Amino acid sequence: MHHRPLHLLLLFIARRGTCLFAAFVLAGVTGVSAAAADAIVPPPPFAAGKLSVQSRLRWEYADQDNLRDANAFTLRTRLGFTTAPFDGWQAMVEGENTSILGPSENYNAAGTNPGGAGRTVIADPPGTDVNQAWLSYTALDATLKGGRQRLVLDNARFVGDSGWRQNMQTFDAATLTAKPLKNVSVFYGYVWRVSRVYGDKPAQPDFNSRSHLVNVSYTGWAAGKLTAYAYLLDFSNSAANSSATYGANFAGAAPVTRDVKLTYRAEYATQRDAGNNPVRYSADYGDAELGVAFAAWDFGVGYEVLGSDGGRKGFATPLATLHAFNGWADLFLATPARGLRDASASVGFGAASAFPARLVYHEFRSDRGDLDYGREWDAQLSHKFGRYWTILAKVARYDGKPPFFDTDRLWLQTEFSF
Repeated sequence: MHHRPLHLLLLFIARRGTCLFAAFVLAGVTGVSAAAADAIVPPPPFAAGKLSVQSRLRWEYADQDNLRDANAFTLRTRLGFTTAPFDGWQAMVEGENTSILGPSENYNAAGTNPGGAGRTVIADPPGTDVNQAWLSYTALDATLKGGRQRLVLDNARFVGDSGWRQNMQTFDAATLTAKPLKNVSVFYGYVWRVSRVYGDKPAQPDFNSRSHLVNVSYTGWAAGKLTAYAYLLDFSNSAANSSATYGANFAGAAPVTRDVKLTYRAEYATQRDAGNNPVRYSADYGDAELGVAFAAWDFGVGYEVLGSDGGRKGFATPLATLHAFNGWADLFLATPARGLRDASASVGFGAASAFPARLVYHEFRSDRGDLDYGREWDAQLSHKFGRYWTILAKVARYDGKPPFFDTDRLWLQTEFSF
C-alpha cells in the first residue's frame, strides 16, 4: 500500500499509452499531410525509428519414456517498429506469429492442443499476438514505461522473457528505471498481466496479476555488482504461484593473469506464500558459481538449491526464463515439492568465434530427503554467418530416477534477425 501514489502514476501512463501512441501517430500523419505538397517527409521520431524483423525456423524432437515421442516443426516471426526518442518520449509496437509447419497432433503443446494428448510436451503452441506495445518517457536519469513490455532482471532466474520458446513471455506493466545516485540503479514494476509462452490458451492462461517487482543494484566496487530485490507476486487465477521473495546476489569478475579471468556469483533468497496461495510455506534459495576463462575456453561449476518446506512445497520461480536453468530437457520447470539441488559443470569453447560450443553436466537431488533425481548432459553448437543469420544445433539427454522419466530432446534451427 505504501507504493499506491506511484502505482497510480505509472498505471495512468501505461493505460493511456495506446491512446497517446495513436495520437502521436495521428499527429505525425497530419504533419506529413500538411507538408506533402512536394514530398512526403516522415516526422523525426518515425524517420529515425528502427524497424525490426525476426524469423526463427525450428525443428524440435522430444522423447520422454512414459509418453509417445513428439516432433514440432514451427516458424516464429516478429515484426516491430521502435520510434526514435523525441522530447523524452519513445514508443514501440511488435507483433508475433508462431505457425506449425506440419500436423499439430505430432506434439503436445503443453495441453493446449487436444490432438497432442499422450505425447511429450513441446511448449510452442501456434498463435498470433501483440508481443510488445509500450510508451516511455525519459527525464532526469529516469524512465517511465507503460504497456506490454519485455522484462529481464539480473540473470532471469526470477523474472525473464523465456526467450528460448517461440512465443516470448512479456508483461503488461508500468515500470520505473532510475539512477538516483552514482553507481546506483533502481527498478520498480507493477505487473497486472503476464503474457506467458502458451499464448493465453484455456488450458494455460496468462496470469492475471497484482504483482510488484523491486530491484536495486550498486556497481561502485571493482570486484562486482551487488543487487538486492523483492518480488511480490499475486496471481488471481494462479494462486498456487503467489509468493513473496526477498534476496540479494553478488556477481563479478577478476583478472588472474593477463590471459586468465576468474568469474564468480553468489546469491541467497527467502520465499513465503502470498495472496491466496492455498499452501502456507517458507523456503530458501541459494546459488554459488565459479568460472575460469582463458584464451577461447571457459570452465564453470555451480551449485543451486531450491529449498523445500518439509516436502510440502518447493521454492518457486514462475516468472523465470526456466529453460536456462536445471537442464535443457525441461524436467524441472516446476520445482518439486521436496525441492531441488543442482550440481553442474560446464565447458565452453569459442564464445567469440564463428562456431561457439558448450557442454553442460547436471546432477540432481532433492533438497528434502536427499533423493536421487537423475543426471543430464546438454550440448550446443551454433554458427553466425553474414550479418543476420544464425544456425544452431542443441541436444539434451536426461537419465531419470523415479518419479522422473528418461527424456531426450534435440533442436535444429535457423534464425534471421534484422
